[in-house]
Amino acid sequence: MMKTPQPTDIKLHQKSRLLEVSFTTGETFKLPCEYLRVYSQSAEVTGHTPDQAVLQVGKQAVNIVDITPVGNYAVKLHFDDGHDTGLYTWERLYDLGQHQTEYWQDYLKQLKAAGHSHPDMPRPNLTDLI
Repeated sequence: MMKTPQPTDIKLHQKSRLLEVSFTTGETFKLPCEYLRVYSQSAEVTGHTPDQAVLQVGKQAVNIVDITPVGNYAVKLHFDDGHDTGLYTWERLYDLGQHQTEYWQDYLKQLKAAGHSHPDMPRPNLTDLI
């Protein structure tokens, strides 16, 4: 069994709304606050079963206002929209970093399927509409 990489540094960049996490593997991930917020492991977001998951909408401007260490295995992120119930274990942060592109594309697909738009979604080409 592979040991979970441990963070060597966690920096919050509030102006750019990014959490920069460096790991013992030498990898560094810049995780947008919105991405971390919509992929929170809290029951409020994931539900208690997969069919109870709640799609998070309108979180583009969310920011992290505080980070609280939880033992030697996680941090609690305090978001400016009041959300602070999700724990981000080292394993979870590493997973979110490694799979950021695919998870983000999946989130955008879920938004689109639910009838929501997002600035990261491709805009239709006007010539395609004529």
